[in-house]
Amino acid sequence: MMKEKELNFRTSRALMVDCQVRPNNIVDDRIIIAMRTLARERFVPPSLAAQAYSDADLPLADGRMMPRPLTIGRLAQSAAVQPGERVLVIGANTGYGAAVLSSCGGVVVALESSPSLRMIASSALAAETPDVRLIGGALIQGAPQHTRFDLIVIEGAIEYLPPALAGQLNETGRLITVIRERGVGRLIRAEPSGAGFAHRVLADCNAPLLAEFAAAPAFAF
Repeated sequence: MMKEKELNFRTSRALMVDCQVRPNNIVDDRIIIAMRTLARERFVPPSLAAQAYSDADLPLADGRMMPRPLTIGRLAQSAAVQPGERVLVIGANTGYGAAVLSSCGGVVVALESSPSLRMIASSALAAETPDVRLIGGALIQGAPQHTRFDLIVIEGAIEYLPPALAGQLNETGRLITVIRERGVGRLIRAEPSGAGFAHRVLADCNAPLLAEFAAAPAFAF
């Protein structure tokens, strides 16, 4: 029975890559190999294991969502992590995106604010990519206690870029995320500029909104 379940997951994993990821211009072999190899079912609550490879954002605890596989692939490909680069994943939820980036050669710190999601991430990362360092804390604050990063990936949609995060990147660092403007999600690459960021749009892309990065509502008179 266990072997049959593992075979089913392996088949679903291959279909995820061949039907969702590769046809959508994810061409980095490192990402393809990582997504063919990592047991995504470990990164979801047991009740959602059967949906782990579906083309959908999955509901997690504390109002959070796990981005669909294609979104993770797009973030990872845009990040273009180089071996040995220091990477901070903000909003790592259960750790799958951090595991993909680690498998591509990044030295990854995964930041997650939810204790229940960190519990899942701790177990899954230990089994799949034990080199990832998992930490807790407010997402919006990043990880200022660490050495500056070469790359920051915010794993979800944001409505604004906190300028303070620019100070956590080295001079040639970059930040990859999805920014939501007027309801439209756009994949962006941002780089430190002055006291904040300058960014450019790479492509349209949808991702679950991270509440900590929602813009404050404007007052109307």
